[in-house]
Amino acid sequence: MTELKGRLLCNEPLAKYTSWRVGGAADQLYIPFDKQDLCEFIKSLPKDEPVFWMGLGSNLLVRDGGIRGTVINTKGRLKDMRINDDGSVYVEAGVPCAHVARFCAENGLVDAEFLAGIPGTMGGALKMNAGAFGGETWRIVKNVEMLNVTGDVTLRDPKEFSISYRSVKSANNEWFLSANLVLETGDSATSVQKIKGLLETRAKTQPTNQPSCGSVFKNPEGDFAARLIEATKLKGYSIGGACVSEKHANFIVNTGNATATDIENLIKYVKRRVQYIHGVELQTEVCMIGEAISD
Repeated sequence: MTELKGRLLCNEPLAKYTSWRVGGAADQLYIPFDKQDLCEFIKSLPKDEPVFWMGLGSNLLVRDGGIRGTVINTKGRLKDMRINDDGSVYVEAGVPCAHVARFCAENGLVDAEFLAGIPGTMGGALKMNAGAFGGETWRIVKNVEMLNVTGDVTLRDPKEFSISYRSVKSANNEWFLSANLVLETGDSATSVQKIKGLLETRAKTQPTNQPSCGSVFKNPEGDFAARLIEATKLKGYSIGGACVSEKHANFIVNTGNATATDIENLIKYVKRRVQYIHGVELQTEVCMIGEAISD
């Protein structure tokens, strides 16, 4: 077996890796050196080993009991990004979406500006068809590189996935390694200015200075989760250290001492109240993983 170059940490607390700053420990966490090293590491694992992926730790709630299995952390890794000979953009899974938006704009490629409003990595954006400001990830995807449980890499087209609003389903047990994006050419200065405007809007309307996961709930068809939550008079409602943001009702913030249990209980409470008042069952956008601590 090829010698691994990454870092393997055992019983590693995950709170410092998540944007909510909560979560128990993982049995083991691997920080790969690069894409090839990650493939070798996956090959070394037992085929039935539970594997979880984490980029910037946004859109993710790790429960207080932690994770039984292996967490792959791509933050600061899998960060290659370049323009291919055919003009498409190659982006590895660990590249923050905001960096993708800026890289494309600076190279005179437009339609990726919306990625500046997504507080995660390209891998996470591919996994959930992340969107912001009217744009969606998979609208600009040409194809993707997938890694399977045996460490093999395959190239797949969008038609091999079932893609919808904030949802991407694949028939195979695989993970996103990279994507090739197809974009129109346009004016670089205009694109950069558009990104600046989007970020200013985000700062004004979202609690970017407090620990959160991004949007908690998907928008119901023809409506907005934030409008429903605000109309239920839940802005500022808190359980423990978790609080529905006063700035944007579809954000739950950690006011300083929240546990994952506080956050999950608040998510459940918001769902119940909105269903009771408005008859709408909100669906969570955030991914909840790991084990709860039993009483």
